[in-house]
Amino acid sequence: MSENLKTIKEIADEIGVSKQAVWQKIKKESSIDLRQFTSKKGNTVYVDVDGQKVIKNAFFNKTSTKKRQQKVFVDDNVNNSVDGNPEGNEEILFLRNLVSELQSEKKELHKLLDQQQRLALQDKKLLEEYKSEINELKALKMPQEDMKDGSSIRGEAQEEIERLKAQLKLSEEERNKAKEKEPVKTESKKWWQLWK
Repeated sequence: MSENLKTIKEIADEIGVSKQAVWQKIKKESSIDLRQFTSKKGNTVYVDVDGQKVIKNAFFNKTSTKKRQQKVFVDDNVNNSVDGNPEGNEEILFLRNLVSELQSEKKELHKLLDQQQRLALQDKKLLEEYKSEINELKALKMPQEDMKDGSSIRGEAQEEIERLKAQLKLSEEERNKAKEKEPVKTESKKWWQLWK
């Protein structure tokens, strides 16, 4: 086989797409008739240089208007400058298009990374706020929980205090009653007995 012949897989690898994508593009494009550019050996289809150009052009002619403008600009600047070899110019165009696509993908990835980092920072701030709120709620709830945990000690102390208060109150009431029941003894003393 000649060095100029390539398989569909090799062409797909050069373009940066899958072999199926190349076949689908060939089927969609009515202008591509590969029979005149191909030869078949066994189950392998080999495409000559002209067929390779047609396939590559089918992929690169469907690019966005910006890429088309870039391609026209590049075409104007190249003007068969690589040793008068048109294949070298196509390779340059292909590589430049590939570089511009990679740069646009890189920009998109940077945007996505930036968004992801901002979201992670927001999540971290929210998490910190939630943690502080939870700690505040725990601090407010803590005394009640302490009462539950040490309720036997505190409950006994509280009961003892209440019992002592009740005893004090009863003893005061009893003393008051006792005073009321005691007759008031008033001794009448005469004035001359005061010196005794």
